[in-house]
Amino acid sequence: MTEHVTTHQAQDDIRNQSILIYVDGRIVPRDQAVVSVYDSGFMLGDGVWEGMRLYNGKWAFLDEHMDRLFEAAKAIDLDIGMDRKGVISALLETQKANGMTENAHARLMITRGVKVLPFQHPSLSQSGPTFVIIMEHSQPKIPRPITLATVPHLRGLPMTQDPKLNSHSKLNCILACIAAQKAGADEALMLDINGFVNTTNACNFFIVRKGAVWTSTGDYCMNGITRQKVIDLCRANDIPVFERNFSLVDIYGADEAFLTGTFGAQTPVGSLDGRVIGTGELGPITTKLRALYKDLIAREVA
Repeated sequence: MTEHVTTHQAQDDIRNQSILIYVDGRIVPRDQAVVSVYDSGFMLGDGVWEGMRLYNGKWAFLDEHMDRLFEAAKAIDLDIGMDRKGVISALLETQKANGMTENAHARLMITRGVKVLPFQHPSLSQSGPTFVIIMEHSQPKIPRPITLATVPHLRGLPMTQDPKLNSHSKLNCILACIAAQKAGADEALMLDINGFVNTTNACNFFIVRKGAVWTSTGDYCMNGITRQKVIDLCRANDIPVFERNFSLVDIYGADEAFLTGTFGAQTPVGSLDGRVIGTGELGPITTKLRALYKDLIAREVA
């Protein structure tokens, strides 16, 4: 049986055993980085997070990531306890403490904080937010195109849990991933409430048909920063791109498929539901977009 890979698979790096982690204003060794069992994130998944990538000493698309983080916190009525300058200062402080300049990934996690009782009501979080930054040496290592399986778990309506939120409550996506792995695939392709193709459990999803790039309408998927950069790159480089509804039939007959995310940038998809997509390998449009994105990153961090 083929070993599963993931869109966040990284090369082993022994330095990650001795990283320093930011926890509520303190930078501590990995084995001392702990939060309370009464923390609302641990108990209930009550919090938001942001993933960021370091290139050439700079955090790519920093402003967009801060916009998304603060918008998500406002959406769940969570006071981060500091302004943008404070969050960026904590990020840079953690980076400096770890001596990182390249190929690093940061996960900023903010929860509603420690509860006085182990129950749901947000008023029970009375001591302020918990803020953690995990920063690791991280070089993507995806040995082959990702395989996907369609699963019954949907990306839902905004009035249940808005799929645009980077929330700590990821159980729906985790169950989707488990279902895909049970079916022999690496990760899950999730549909929207109308049965149209939406996203995977971890990344945004694109296909290529006859030289044109298709992705979902965006109504039910994470508002991915890399997703938007790919759309913008297509428009700036005369690659037809459509945000539209499409079905599994459109994917099975596609020439290429790929995923986007902060960690892996553009990850090729080899098959869906046992059907090979195109040649099953990295395709020419995906290759071109990878090069364009690499150039964009170089300009961003120059």
